[in-house]
Amino acid sequence: MKNIKPSDIKREWHFVNAKNQILGRMSSNIAKILMGKNKSYYVPYLDTGDYVVVINAKDVTLSGKKESQKKYYHHSQYPGGLYVKTASQVRKQKPEDLIRHAVRGMLPRTKLGKLMLKKLFIYPESDHPYHNKFKDQKSDIKVKEQN
Repeated sequence: MKNIKPSDIKREWHFVNAKNQILGRMSSNIAKILMGKNKSYYVPYLDTGDYVVVINAKDVTLSGKKESQKKYYHHSQYPGGLYVKTASQVRKQKPEDLIRHAVRGMLPRTKLGKLMLKKLFIYPESDHPYHNKFKDQKSDIKVKEQN
C-alpha cells in the first residue's frame, strides 16, 4: 500500500436530502463519507473525508416512538443543572441538532473527529449557500426502505 500524504487527498462535495429518511441510517452513511471510508486510500490517522451538505433536516424521520421517548441530556456543571429535552422539542428549537448529534456519536472522539464534523453543513430548509458546488440537486445518499 502506498503511503498517503495530506496533499494527495481529493475532497468532493456530497448532497443529502433528509426528507423522509430515517435518522440513524442516514447518519451512519454521512459519518462514513466524513471519515473517508468510501475511498480506496482511507487511513485512520488522516482526515480523508469529503464535505457533506444536508438539507430538509426538519423532515427527517425517527422510527418507533422515539419522537416522544428519546431524550437528549445536557448539564450546565452546576448542581441541579441537568437539562432534558425530547426529540420533538429539539426538532422544534433547532432541527439540525438531531442530525449533528447522531453523526457526532459515529465519528472518532479525537481532534480528528472534530475536524471531520466541521465538514458537515446542515440546513433545516431546502435552501443553502452551496448551489455552485452541485450541478444537479440530486441526493447522493439513499436509504433502502424496509418493510
